[in-house]
Amino acid sequence: MIFYRRESDPSSAKSAKSSVFDTLLATMGSSLGTMRLALIGNCAYQALIDDSASVRWLCWPRFDSSFVFGSLLDEGRGGELSIRPAAPARSKQAYVRNTNILRTVFEGEDGAFEVVDFAPRHQSGGGHYKPTILVRIVRPLEGTPSVRIRCRPVYDYGEQVPHGRLEGGDISWRLGAGVLRLQSNLPSGACVEGEPVVLERDLYLALGWGDSLEGALGACCERLLSRTMEYWQGWVAQMRLPEGFRREVIRSALVLKLHQFEETGAITAASTTSLVEFPGSGRCWDYRYCWLRDAYFTVDALRRLDHFAEVEGLFSFVQSVASKGPLQPLYGIGGERQLPERIVEHLAGYLGEGPVRIGNAASAQEQHDVYGETIAAIAPLLLEQAKPPVGALRLVGRLVDRIEETMGCPDAGLWEIRDEPKVHTFSLLMHWLGGKTAACVGAHVGDGALERRGRALAKRARKIIEECCYRPACGYYADSTSTDHADAALLMMVNAGFLEADQPRTAQHLAALHERLSLGNSLMRRYRHHDGIGQTHGTFTVCGFWYAEALARIGRRQEAECCVTELIGHANHVGLFSEDIDPRTGKQWGNFPQTYSHAGLITATLAISAQPLPG
Repeated sequence: MIFYRRESDPSSAKSAKSSVFDTLLATMGSSLGTMRLALIGNCAYQALIDDSASVRWLCWPRFDSSFVFGSLLDEGRGGELSIRPAAPARSKQAYVRNTNILRTVFEGEDGAFEVVDFAPRHQSGGGHYKPTILVRIVRPLEGTPSVRIRCRPVYDYGEQVPHGRLEGGDISWRLGAGVLRLQSNLPSGACVEGEPVVLERDLYLALGWGDSLEGALGACCERLLSRTMEYWQGWVAQMRLPEGFRREVIRSALVLKLHQFEETGAITAASTTSLVEFPGSGRCWDYRYCWLRDAYFTVDALRRLDHFAEVEGLFSFVQSVASKGPLQPLYGIGGERQLPERIVEHLAGYLGEGPVRIGNAASAQEQHDVYGETIAAIAPLLLEQAKPPVGALRLVGRLVDRIEETMGCPDAGLWEIRDEPKVHTFSLLMHWLGGKTAACVGAHVGDGALERRGRALAKRARKIIEECCYRPACGYYADSTSTDHADAALLMMVNAGFLEADQPRTAQHLAALHERLSLGNSLMRRYRHHDGIGQTHGTFTVCGFWYAEALARIGRRQEAECCVTELIGHANHVGLFSEDIDPRTGKQWGNFPQTYSHAGLITATLAISAQPLPG
């Protein structure tokens, strides 16, 4: 039985058609400024696939490894893994409902076909089967479409270009210390060199780092597809969803889940490195690491949807890194403390906007807010679980020690300013939250000493904030004890419960921050002052969601709903958000997808649905 048919050598007419198609692809590539990318993954790896079914970003074997396919950062040096129509065609892309399985459908004059992409994940014994394998299924839908498949992996951020070799019916490439293997039901030339193939039956490709599929390839891929779909739809079914924005909340939760590296419990801030914050800024950072602050916002959002496994995973990670010394702001996903920052000179950067950075110097900064956030992140295991994990209460006590030691000490703050350290109001706010939460834990478990220490810390932090951070002339709480700048992070004073709806300063604080930092709508800057690098021009996506949440918390839910609706209008074609939005064009910039943005969407919509604050 014939599953494919190779076309004969193309005629001049076919060559002309290919030329037209190449032009179309170039146009599609130029649209990447709109982030027409979709995320797939299985908590062992992540991949970004554009709406022409090209894998634009895939790092193996870990989230923070070199890319194997990284044309997102350099078209020439980034390698290629593509499945494209051999003749001009239109494409549309969407997720299979309530899953992280992606469908890209192509329709042209010679017919239609779809590409189904997924990372296998399903229950297996007491854990999960999550191999470092990308499965791609190509199905004919109508007519006799032809496709071109190319696989050209690279490594060491594009400096290593390996040669493939045949091993039985498979092709393998040695990349660094690993081996990449491609299994397919096509001859090697048809799935590597881009020879045109007429689709008559389903085509199967499984690309793995060290892992491979056993048994008949087609049957195995179909079985994994079915089980992966069942897993994700079952995971979504466990959620407690708000009344409105359900589709957006589900997609955001699925995005957040994919950013937890399940082997260690670490949660990354985003999937990418060096996607510039706004054109010409040079603000390109590596976000493939675990910021404890970002991880708190992620697990807090998932917990409010009734998912606790992610909290347990993060606790394991924090317990491990805390045993090696005082907490630092971020770690490698294996708990690495040293993340030296370097520039990869030979890569052009996203849309030509460099530099490309690997590593992150913020790992060496002092950011004292992490202690309070970490207490808040793990406290649900003690307050809401019947059997808290061993060591959780002890860890809370050690974190309280650190808040006592660092209260009122200067730091770089959550925005990681590369300037003179200050006593940041947000850090004090997180000290307050950590103390308040520790007191709740102490009262719950009958630890009077912890309860008293927590209450004392919360009282002390509140006193400093009220006496040293409020600016009557500005009408808001400023960014630090020594400066007067507006800071969108202090919208969290409402969302964390420090400022309540009926307090006189609350509405004024929100209005003043919005006036200083918004673009007259839901788009908000983090701040407007020089931060040791320069002035920011883009708007930070999560700040708009924080503002919407704050409005809802003080009873202005209709306004909050309008803000969320407007922000959702900036999502890409599959509902994903990056870090920043250009206020002039509405396009997304910055690393992608950004966990901050999706966590903010979830908590804002829950606030609109009048879900009470936790604790």
